[in-house]
Amino acid sequence: MVFTSLLIANRGEIACRIIRTARRMGIRTIAVYSEADAQALHVKHADVAIPIGPAPAKQSYLDGERIIEAARQAGAEAIHPGYGFLSENADFAEAVIQAGLIWVGPPAAAIRAMGLKDAAKQRMIEAGVPVTPGYHGADQSDARLQNAAEDIGYPVLIKAVAGGGGKGMRKVDGAEAFLDALASCRREAKASFGDDRVLIEKYVSAPRHIEVQVFADSHGNAVHLFERDCSLQRRHQKVIEEAPAPSMDTATRGAICTAAVRAAQAVKYEGAGTVEFIADASAGLRADRIWFMEMNTRLQVEHPVTEMITGIDLVEWQLRVAAGETLPLRQADISITGHALEARLYAENPDIGFLPSIGALTHFWLPYHVRVDTGVGEGDTISAFYDPMIAKLIVHAPTRRAAAEALAETCAAVEVWPVKTNAAFLARVAGHPDFVAGRIDTGFIPRHADDLLPQQSISNAVLQAAAQAWIDAQYAGDADGPWAQLPGFRLNAAPAVEVCLARGQDRFDVVRATGAPDLGAAVYGDTVVVFEHGAAIEFHPPRFEADDAGVAALGAVSSPMPGRVINIQAPAGTKVDKGTALITVEAMKMEYVLMAAFRGTVEAVLVKIGDAVSEGQTLQRLSRGQ
Repeated sequence: MVFTSLLIANRGEIACRIIRTARRMGIRTIAVYSEADAQALHVKHADVAIPIGPAPAKQSYLDGERIIEAARQAGAEAIHPGYGFLSENADFAEAVIQAGLIWVGPPAAAIRAMGLKDAAKQRMIEAGVPVTPGYHGADQSDARLQNAAEDIGYPVLIKAVAGGGGKGMRKVDGAEAFLDALASCRREAKASFGDDRVLIEKYVSAPRHIEVQVFADSHGNAVHLFERDCSLQRRHQKVIEEAPAPSMDTATRGAICTAAVRAAQAVKYEGAGTVEFIADASAGLRADRIWFMEMNTRLQVEHPVTEMITGIDLVEWQLRVAAGETLPLRQADISITGHALEARLYAENPDIGFLPSIGALTHFWLPYHVRVDTGVGEGDTISAFYDPMIAKLIVHAPTRRAAAEALAETCAAVEVWPVKTNAAFLARVAGHPDFVAGRIDTGFIPRHADDLLPQQSISNAVLQAAAQAWIDAQYAGDADGPWAQLPGFRLNAAPAVEVCLARGQDRFDVVRATGAPDLGAAVYGDTVVVFEHGAAIEFHPPRFEADDAGVAALGAVSSPMPGRVINIQAPAGTKVDKGTALITVEAMKMEYVLMAAFRGTVEAVLVKIGDAVSEGQTLQRLSRGQ
């Protein structure tokens, strides 16, 4: 019998997902929330919700003492950490157990053993698990690290020892760029993990990111639930994941899955874990070209694709193992059925370098005919305080090709506004011929950037849909008025209606046509939004105002999001070319470099290093020409 009450020490979609399973099992659920999440979906779904502090994660979701206090207050028997936040914090795991609560996760010793990448690699070498060539030493001086990179041979990867999620990671192609990349990695690693130590690894050409889901109990049993392919990445962050891995033959699958179980056994693992490997796929997937990278001692964001192909609820297994039960199935009882794909729908703007987008979800519709894991609803706000993932869209089909087609259609059906999303980008990825054919590696997105990030054009269908929506909105305003009762009445009006719409600097004159295209459209105030293939395209009735040539001559460099200025590469008076780095803003623990949009001169710098800046705040001004 498992416990009867569970506190989820997390937020958003993973908290909602854990609540679903716990409720099905008859377990009372307890949510925690920051001030920013008082009206969040996970708060509404739980049986009980406890406030734990201000919006910043350090003062709420990362405050272990406050979370344990909330568990005592609500009478919880167990704590599930989800992923992120405190999920891989060994000290927190120990504190939970010392408080007399059940920890839904691996032992603290296993978390520590795998938490530092350098120590973990050494342990894997001792266990006979192949590891990527690299430097994992204690000497962290610039000179030692640079010498190690030269010994390994460029290109190399600099990776934060305590890192994850692509933070504190940089590819370096040559010695001249090493020290700058190292400094940037250290800053990002310090901000994200409180630890600026790094390791150096050989950069693998045509790399595939393969990971294996493992599970172990406290009775000595350990199994794998096959592999996932997470090669579709952007800046080392996963975009689309799938299971099983494309083109994985039986022998290679057996080798990598056996190595993963051996890795878990080497640290006396318990619960759900993921062993991550890097594969050199330049000559196809081969067992002798796959190396251990790291182990994530928690549930993964992409766990749903494993659930879809195995029919196993991984959260249920976590709860049962934490309660002391044996694994529900033996290895021989676990098999693969069909193919599953998951796309991460983010609040970000692909048109400006995928910078996060925040604000209210005024219009929010997701295609719920597939599995959707989300922690937000229409009217909720995407905050600058937390990860900008809106939802996970998960499809399952008998074949990979059918799954890819279903995912492309699903992403194309997303409607979100005014927050920007990557839905249209995801739809293009899932529909790309090379993706459908399984020709993927971690360089897929940059290699196909022109196809995946095209210059958006406005079709006649979109213009007609926008015009129709605008006209319909005007005529729908007074349904009970006297003029509305005269549908055939006309005062010398033409049989068609002309509508003028504007988008950016472009203006369109559109004549209302019969049979406007069947595209999603909505009108909010003086804004018309047309939803096409996952994109939200805005139009406004143009306001004809005099141009201010003096203002137009100066280019405003604005912050795309709330953050902090950490570097000013181009002081006032600097002459720059298009693409020159101007200023670096740190936001959500990532660094974003703002670049010149045209050739010119920096006329003014309006901020200094260390300043906190808001979204849209002007940081610099440029004048055109030199």
